[in-house]
Amino acid sequence: EVNELLNVLNAGALEVPLKPEPVSEFSISPLLGSDVQEKGKQAILIAAFAVIVFMLVYYRFAGLVANICLTLNLLLVLGCMSFIDATFTLPGLAGLVLTIGMAVDANVLIFERIREEKARGSSLRMAINNGFSRAFTTIVDANLTTLIVAIVLYIIGTDQVRGFAVTLFIGIVMSMFTALYVGRLIFDIFERKRWITDLKMMSIVGTTNVDFIGKKMIAAIFSGALILIGLIVVVTRGQENLDIDFTGGTMVTFEFEDQQEIDDVRGLLQGPFNNSLTLEQLELSNDPGSEGRFFRLRTTLNDADAGENKEKATDTIRGKLNEAFGDPEHKLRKVTMEYGDVKKLTGSEESPGGTEVSLTFSGEVKTSTIDNYLKEAIADIENADGSDKYDRIPEFQLQGVADSKEEEADKRFKKMTMQAGPDLLEADLKTALAAMQTEMATTAILDEVNSFDSSVASEMQESALLAMLISLIAIVAYIWFRFQRITFGLAAVAALVHDVLVVLGMVALGAYLSDTGLGVILGLNDFKINLPMIAAFLTIVGYSLNDTIVVFDRIREVRGKNPALTTSMVNDSLNQTLSRTLLTSITTLIVVLILYAIGGEGIHGFAYCLVIGVIVGTYSSIFVASPVLIWLMNRPGSATARATEQSQKRASISN
Repeated sequence: EVNELLNVLNAGALEVPLKPEPVSEFSISPLLGSDVQEKGKQAILIAAFAVIVFMLVYYRFAGLVANICLTLNLLLVLGCMSFIDATFTLPGLAGLVLTIGMAVDANVLIFERIREEKARGSSLRMAINNGFSRAFTTIVDANLTTLIVAIVLYIIGTDQVRGFAVTLFIGIVMSMFTALYVGRLIFDIFERKRWITDLKMMSIVGTTNVDFIGKKMIAAIFSGALILIGLIVVVTRGQENLDIDFTGGTMVTFEFEDQQEIDDVRGLLQGPFNNSLTLEQLELSNDPGSEGRFFRLRTTLNDADAGENKEKATDTIRGKLNEAFGDPEHKLRKVTMEYGDVKKLTGSEESPGGTEVSLTFSGEVKTSTIDNYLKEAIADIENADGSDKYDRIPEFQLQGVADSKEEEADKRFKKMTMQAGPDLLEADLKTALAAMQTEMATTAILDEVNSFDSSVASEMQESALLAMLISLIAIVAYIWFRFQRITFGLAAVAALVHDVLVVLGMVALGAYLSDTGLGVILGLNDFKINLPMIAAFLTIVGYSLNDTIVVFDRIREVRGKNPALTTSMVNDSLNQTLSRTLLTSITTLIVVLILYAIGGEGIHGFAYCLVIGVIVGTYSSIFVASPVLIWLMNRPGSATARATEQSQKRASISN
C-alpha cells in the first residue's frame, strides 16, 4: 500500500519526488493488538460498573437516573463513532473511559443543586426546576472549555491522539445532552406522575465552614516546594524525559522463548546500543505465560543514522538484538519458513497470470510481518551491474490459511499462500524467498515497531507547545467573555499552569522511583513524555478548569452586584461547592485509577498523568485559583479595590 501510494503521488505534479522510506512508522502485532482491546474493554466495563454502584448507593433514585443517562451516553458515543466510520485507537478507548467519569460530573452538579433547593424548603417540583436551571450555565461553561481542548488536540494531534480527541468531543456533547435533557425528562415524568414524592440522598460532606483562604500561605509553600522539586528532577533528567515522539528514534517489542529478568536483558543490551536505550517489561492479559518474555525497547536510532548502507533502523536493531542475545540462555523468538514449489498461474482476461507459492512457518505470524520481509528481500535484488532491479516493488498478495478458529480470530497463521503478478519474475521470486528464509532463521520477530524521524520529532515538539499555548489563550478568552473580567481568566490559567508543572514533575519523579520498592508497589514505570501524554496534560487542563469554573460561577452568584470581592464571599462559595467538588473528583478518580491499574502498558503513562491531574486539579481549584482571583481583583489600583475603598468610606460616613 505504501509503495502504491508513493507511485501515485510521484506521478502527480509534486515539485520533488517522495522518499520511499516513511519518516514515521507504526505497526503492532495482532497478539499485542488483541491485548490492547481486551484491557480496554475490561477498563471500560469495570469503570462503568464502579461508577454505577457508587451513584446508586450515594444518590439512590437520582443515581438511577444518572446511570440511565450514563448508559445512554455510552451508546450514543458508540453510535456516533460507528456513523462517522471511526475506529477506536488505544487513546480513543482511554477517552471513552474518561468520558464515563466526566459524564457523571454534570449529574452531580444538578443533584447537589437540587439538594440545596430542598434544604431551603422548596417543593420537589421547584427543587428539580431550580436545580436544573441553576446548574445549566455552569455545566455548559465547564464543558465548553474541555471542548476547546478536544478541538485543539484534533487539529494538531497524530491519528492516535485524534482518536482520543474525537471520543472526548463526542462524549462531552452527549453527556450534556443526556444530563440536561434526558435526565430532566425522567425527573419531570416521575414527579408529575407522583411516582416519586421526595429525593433522598446520602451526605458525606454536609455543611462546612472552612477558612480555605486563610490557609493560602501554607498552600503556596506546599505548591512551590512541590513544583521546585519536580522541576529539579525534570532538569536533571534532561532529554530522558522525552519519548521518541519528540526526540526521534525507534521503539520495538521483541519476545524471548523463555522467561527473563529485566535487569539481565538491560545489561546485555547496553553494549550494542551504547547505553542509549530504555527498556520495559510487558505482560499480556490474553497470554498467561507472557510474563518475562515480552520486552519493549526504545532507542534514539532511526533510519537516518542506521548505517552507511542506509538500511532501515529496524534491520539494524534486529542485528543488535542478535548480537546481544547470542547465547542459548537468552533465545529470542524466531520463526523459520519453508516454501513449496513455485507454480505458474494461467493468464486470462480477468487475471494476468503470474506465480503462486505456499509458505509454511514454524510459528504463527501475521501477514503484514511476512509482507515486510518479502518487500525487503525483493528490494535487495540487483542487476549484474549492482543497480536495483526493481524501482518499485511488484504487486503480490498474501492469504493466510487458518488451521483453527483461534488462528483466524488472532489473524496469525502458520500457513500462507502468496500470489505474485507477472511483473515479478519466477527466478527473482525464488531468490527473494531464499533470502527471506535465511533472514527469518537468523533474526528475531518484532511484534511492534514505532519509529519517528528526527525532523518529525522536531515538528511534534513544536505542535505540542503550540497546542498548550493555543488552549490556554482560548480558555482565557472564553472565561473573560463569560465572566466579563479578564482576572477570572488569568486566575484560572494560574491554576492550570500550576497543575501542568506539578504533573510534569511527578512524571519525572515517577520515572526515578520506578526501580525502587515503592515504585513497584505503585506500578510506576520509566515514564516518557509522548503525544498521548500531551493529550493527558491537555485533558488535565480541561478537567481542572471544569472544577475552577464551578467555583468561579458560585463566586459570581454569591457576589451578585457587589463591586467588592471579599475573603468571606470566596470562602462561602468554596464551602457551598465543596461537596460537589469532592464527589466529582471521587467518581473521576475511580475511573482513572481503574484505567491506570488495568488499562495496559500502552496507556499506563497517560493514566498516571490523569490520576495525578485529578488530585492536583481538585486541590488547585480551591487553594490556587481562588486566592489568585482575590489577589488580582483586590490588588492596589484595580477597579475592585477602588470600589471596596469607596464602599468602606461610605460605610464610615454613614456611621
